[in-house]
Amino acid sequence: MKAYQLTAWLPTTKKEVELRGWDELDVILFSGDAYVDHPSFGAAVIGRILEAEGLRVAIIPQPNWRDDLRDFKKLGRPRLFFGISAGCMDSMVNKYTANKRLRSEDAYTPDGRPDMRPEYPSIVYTQILKKLYPDVPVVLGSIEASLRRLTHYDYWQDKLRKSILCDSGADLLIYGMGEKPIVDLVRRMQEKPEIPHDLPQTVYLTPNVEKQPNDIELYSHEECLKDKKKQASNFRHIEEESNKYEAARILQRVDNATVVVNPPYPPMEQADLDRSFEFPYTRLPHPKYKNKRIPAYDMIKFSVNIHRGCFGGCAFCTISAHQGKFIVSRSKQSILREVKEVMELPDFKGYLSDLGGPSANMYMMKGKDEAVCKRCKRPSCIHPKVCPNLNTDHRPLLDIYRSVDAIKGIKKSFIGSGVRYDLLLHQSKDDATNRSANEYTRELIINHVSGRLKVAPEHTSDRVLDVMRKPSFNQFEAFKKIFDRINREQNMRQQLIPYFISSHPGCKEEDMAELAVITKRLDFHLEQVQDFTPTPMTVATEAFYTGYHPYTLEPIFSAKSQRDKLAQRQFFFWYKPEERRNIIAELRRIGRSDLIDKLYKR
Repeated sequence: MKAYQLTAWLPTTKKEVELRGWDELDVILFSGDAYVDHPSFGAAVIGRILEAEGLRVAIIPQPNWRDDLRDFKKLGRPRLFFGISAGCMDSMVNKYTANKRLRSEDAYTPDGRPDMRPEYPSIVYTQILKKLYPDVPVVLGSIEASLRRLTHYDYWQDKLRKSILCDSGADLLIYGMGEKPIVDLVRRMQEKPEIPHDLPQTVYLTPNVEKQPNDIELYSHEECLKDKKKQASNFRHIEEESNKYEAARILQRVDNATVVVNPPYPPMEQADLDRSFEFPYTRLPHPKYKNKRIPAYDMIKFSVNIHRGCFGGCAFCTISAHQGKFIVSRSKQSILREVKEVMELPDFKGYLSDLGGPSANMYMMKGKDEAVCKRCKRPSCIHPKVCPNLNTDHRPLLDIYRSVDAIKGIKKSFIGSGVRYDLLLHQSKDDATNRSANEYTRELIINHVSGRLKVAPEHTSDRVLDVMRKPSFNQFEAFKKIFDRINREQNMRQQLIPYFISSHPGCKEEDMAELAVITKRLDFHLEQVQDFTPTPMTVATEAFYTGYHPYTLEPIFSAKSQRDKLAQRQFFFWYKPEERRNIIAELRRIGRSDLIDKLYKR
């Protein structure tokens, strides 16, 4: 194990700044999460990038916003700007359940304390800094700001809110993965100490904007407040431009100003992604948290992220809105180097918890003809069908698994990320690609499952699955047969753990009742279930709020009241004696008494 000096971490206090011999800071970052110096924690990545640019940077994790604000004053004013990351997870999802109840644990806080960050840290931290240092620019990043860059529905307040730039008063917002924009921003500000407005992948608020021929002008915030159909219609443009290779600039009027969303950078190159993972991270929480547990760190400390992006385009997921649909994969050499770093950690026992990414099996997958991808605006490369231009070859991923497993000291590498079985079952025109999918399936099930394999069919109704942009449930059943057969052949007793969602837009009680019957037939007693939680910037959230599907503008049903949501959720637990009476009464109420025998026939 390596021994680290305190100066191996980015400074978090005045004393740590002085230890480095600095009398001034260029950038001060505020984070809603604890400071873990690891490539899975966004504030650490941004801090290390700025350090590599030769800047003096400090991180103030989880500042106290309730008292005399000393945390916001302790390092003074930076030379360039304050940067704010609300954290790796949306603060409201972090704090509240789908039923709007306070969670008892915050996974990104020492010992899981739930009271160490405010609601909407991006807004709270910025407003404090603007009062204390009105002349210092504030730059927002992280998923919270990224998903609130334009008018959005806020489930927790049950209302439409303006761009987070309006409520926070920040000077600039970086959306998506921030490595490229932050580097260009600091280089520009070194030349001229002001916030530029022409940087890709940034958002700003301006009283005047000169419209360009290719700009997309959305309905204004005020128009969306009056007409939900206009909000739904806006979203289609937002999603399509987020997932295009060459996107347009987006404008939206709000109050007497305009929010301007500059188009994103093209997807990162492999060398850039490798570099982001290879800064001199200690891979450890800051020493100030000694003897404290940070649950999110415990989950990922023995895992390695091998790619970025997801082309699934699931209707309820924010990954493509933030990371984009184009897969950027790390080089094999970079992955193996990180595995060796993980092996140096003090309590590593030879087991990697995950070799994955947003999805387990999209490594190195992209369009065979990039020119076709550059013209495409489909939000998903695999729904409603797998794109014929998509290369679904699993051989590069098999090579990673086998190369990692061949390292002396690795006993086993597990796959903890969700597996896309539709990619495994897809029949392409290339026989070698199809053989690789079969080979990958066997390798995964025999060598990389820690007793339980997670997959996410999400529902059993094909109509609901189509709204979700997920494959037919028949594909899950086909995959289950393969999983069970391989387990029998190998004399293994592994479990397939399916994830399901209730109350998703388009889902009615009857669909949930049928889900109960089908999962009973397959002998599942469901555990991994959740109510749909509307988060900003997803198709499903817009459908939930507006009552219209953003792509067809046809009306769509959503369960909204507590009663309707509980009525749907109870069907997951048909096997619990305490639910039986309610379920039978509900089936009679909705005219589906025919399902009572199927669930409860002795």
